[in-house]
Amino acid sequence: MNTAPTPPATPHTARDQTGTVHAATDPVAADHAASGTETAAAPPAAHGPLAGIRVLELGQLIAGPFAAKTLADFGADVIKIEPPGTGDPLRKWRLLRNGTSVWWEVQSRNKRSVCADLRTADGQALVRRLAAEADVLIENFKPGTLEGWGLGWEALRALNPRLVMLRLSGYGQTGPYAHKPGFGILGEAMGGLRYLTGEPGRVPVRTGVSIGDSIAALHGVIGVLMALYHRDARGGEGQMVDVALYESVFNLMESLLPEYDAFGVVRERAGSALPGIAPSNAYRCRASADGQDAYVLIGGNGDGIFRRLMRAIGRDDLAADPDLAHNDGRARRAAELDAAIEAWTRQRTVDEVIAVLDAADVPVGKIYTAADIAHDPQYLAREMVVQSRDREGRPLKVPGIAPKLSATPGALRHPAPRLGEHDAEVWGAHGWPERRD
Repeated sequence: MNTAPTPPATPHTARDQTGTVHAATDPVAADHAASGTETAAAPPAAHGPLAGIRVLELGQLIAGPFAAKTLADFGADVIKIEPPGTGDPLRKWRLLRNGTSVWWEVQSRNKRSVCADLRTADGQALVRRLAAEADVLIENFKPGTLEGWGLGWEALRALNPRLVMLRLSGYGQTGPYAHKPGFGILGEAMGGLRYLTGEPGRVPVRTGVSIGDSIAALHGVIGVLMALYHRDARGGEGQMVDVALYESVFNLMESLLPEYDAFGVVRERAGSALPGIAPSNAYRCRASADGQDAYVLIGGNGDGIFRRLMRAIGRDDLAADPDLAHNDGRARRAAELDAAIEAWTRQRTVDEVIAVLDAADVPVGKIYTAADIAHDPQYLAREMVVQSRDREGRPLKVPGIAPKLSATPGALRHPAPRLGEHDAEVWGAHGWPERRD
């Protein structure tokens, strides 16, 4: 899980979740016309559903910061604690622009950055003071690390009984594996995802993004919101939310375990197919003009959808076959159905296939690249590609905010902070005239 090892505000104008700028001086704002749409003004970020919620982020890299970013997008005030001098390692991950990762601009938007060395007495004292007034604390260190600094759950709960503490780790805070360092690839593998991913008979492959960390982060957000509801709507106290990366992945594994228990079946890799559900696959189309292989995705596994699909490709015989009326029968003949569909798609381009199946109301789509996403009209219409600016004023397209709330939308209030940008205001507000760590 990218668990972090021991580590060496003023108001802003807002952009709502649709990308609309609420003031011309917004430091994030660029030419909104680039999105191609204008929308009615939504409530400013200060009126978001989590406005007034104070979050202290101690995590690094992916899982903890992704959870905090999600809360920040919907109005929470997030103070991110970073190691002095180096900051969160994510600042240097993947492609850099002028020394800073563009990934950082997404992961840390709407946050404040404060440097503090958690291994020092002053750094620990600052965290205690911030935790005493926080609603939520997020951390993804190896279990036991915070306890070694006197910042564990019991110590912080004694300071603030209302505190909700989200703890993300590879294996959870308890159990025989709790002490082990966890990374995304391990959680994805232990959770069952890695074994299923890839082609039959080939080495299991990883998903192209850190999916396990993000899944764990979203489970953490769900846990935090439930804990806040218990505290604020039910009159309860704060509590610890213990999220294990492998458990978060395992929670998405559908019928994997009961199929093994009931039938002794170990589900195997199936490439682009969806095992036991047919037809649903990637189908080769006629090569594009540049000679590149082309594929289209078709989901024809609903009973009515299947009949429409078969009629659209000229296979009325299969549409009328009673053995194929329901999924169990189709699953037994999945290879036959895939062959029939691909015999049709190979004679057509991706665009031609999509046009025919769209007209037949059959789920169909191409495989998107980053370039496809950046220019797709659906992404643009829903403002999921937002023209932003970083702290230096450089334009940058970033993902929009999800989910979409009609009354209290999320907002991109300000760009990702420079390292230690908010040291003076936070250290000063808590009793130190200058940073001490």
